[in-house]
Parts: sequence; C-alpha cells; structure tokens
Amino acid sequence: MGKFIYGTPSISVDFDDRVLAHLKIVILSKVRRGESFTFSWEYSAASGHGHSTIWIHPTIPLQFDFFGNKEPLLNRAWVEELVRLSNTPGGLRVTPEPAELETPARDR
Repeated sequence: MGKFIYGTPSISVDFDDRVLAHLKIVILSKVRRGESFTFSWEYSAASGHGHSTIWIHPTIPLQFDFFGNKEPLLNRAWVEELVRLSNTPGGLRVTPEPAELETPARDR
C-alpha cells in the first residue's frame, strides 16, 4: 500500500501501489505543464466511508511513497482514462482499471 502525500501541513492517503503509479503519471504530467485540477477519492469502509476532494496546484508540495520496490507495469488505457477525467469539471478520480487495449500486429 503506497501513500499520496500532499500539501503543508500534509495529508496522507493510502492507495494500492498499482493505482498510485497510474495517478503519479497523470498528476505529474499535469503539474509539469502548470495545470491545476481537482482530485477526488473515496474512503474504504475501514476508514469510515466518505470521500474527499482536493485542489492540485503546481506550487503545492506532493509526494508519492510506494511500498513495493518494483514499479508496476502501466496500463495505457487506464492512464488515458484518468487523463480524460482530469480534464473534466469533475476532475481526476480513481476508476476501476479497464482491460488493456491490445496493439494490433504490424504488417510485415
């Protein structure tokens, strides 16, 4: 279980390493371009249910801490879906991972 850490004072939110790796790609690409956006997540039953939304801004410190020592393989379809969501009025939120789209074989 990894951690997304944001702001000063900071908040820390637990995410599965695989989810966190996909969020990292989307969040850092937007922050690198100077874009601000909302990011929302739901809490598990163990955390008391509910949800939170924060405003991601390039000047606010953020950190991604991973539990595992290997970077998970990325699902391009999921990254594209998360990017699409981050550009909507509702902002970025975690969605179920879609099936990986297969790349068609090239003609030889």
